[in-house]
Amino acid sequence: MSADLAPVIASGTRWLLTAFPPAPGAFSRALAEAQAQQAVTLAAALRYPTALDAEILHLLGPGGSARLDWLTGADHGEDADADWRTWVDETVVSWAACLLAVPALAADAHHFADHGHAGELTRLTRPGHHEHDAAPLLRHPDLLEPIAALHREPLLDLLAGKTARRG
Repeated sequence: MSADLAPVIASGTRWLLTAFPPAPGAFSRALAEAQAQQAVTLAAALRYPTALDAEILHLLGPGGSARLDWLTGADHGEDADADWRTWVDETVVSWAACLLAVPALAADAHHFADHGHAGELTRLTRPGHHEHDAAPLLRHPDLLEPIAALHREPLLDLLAGKTARRG
């Protein structure tokens, strides 16, 4: 994974955890963060597969979280540390929501991603009871739907294209 994507991954993970908070407790927080980070990392690897893609992202910027915040009703008017929201990439977060909602899709995406970029994603692709208990909102398909629906079709098209090329 390109280090150039680190701000997008960190802000996308933070946005997901802010919008869909984990269950109480440090263990739940850590498990939820691992799942969100794995989803955002895989989505970023699919969205920006080359170093050139990451360079273009830095030139143009990721777009920010305004529409995502609006969809979830987030009110961060008193958030003194709101600068991180400018690094949120709407498409990456939408794809991450798709992957969190459907572990089988995450497994397919991981299969087709460059494994050197995506790494080990077991908590995302094969979540157990602990993962679901730690992140009930983050794993709830109905709650994720407004975010996932934003850019689901391009993700499915991308994965279908990769399947056709390999098949």
